[in-house]
Amino acid sequence: LNDNPSHYKIMLSGTVKSPKISFDPPFLMLMPVPLDVKTETTINIIPKDFLRTSQIQVELPELELEDGDMIYPFSVQFPGGKNIVISSDGTNKELICHISFISSRPVSFLGNMFFIDEEKN
Repeated sequence: LNDNPSHYKIMLSGTVKSPKISFDPPFLMLMPVPLDVKTETTINIIPKDFLRTSQIQVELPELELEDGDMIYPFSVQFPGGKNIVISSDGTNKELICHISFISSRPVSFLGNMFFIDEEKN
């Protein structure tokens, strides 16, 4: 008060937590199957430190075949929805994701699928 700020000091400290997701299982291996037969599995997406509702998007790989043709043999489904929500205790609820693969042409693939939020994290 009285234009003398030296008597009143406020110190603030805090921790910034970046939103993260992890996966169970941490990697995915689909079994070889005959042509035109679907193979699929389920993974759990475990969000952490999301402070507001966010929606997960998936970037699926495009595969190039030996003849140069491009295919999209993967698909994903979120039976409970793609929204990361915050529960009443402040934690984020897990999401279930079904990943499937089917191809009419012989192909093998080792690579990444990207799961991103609305802010491209």
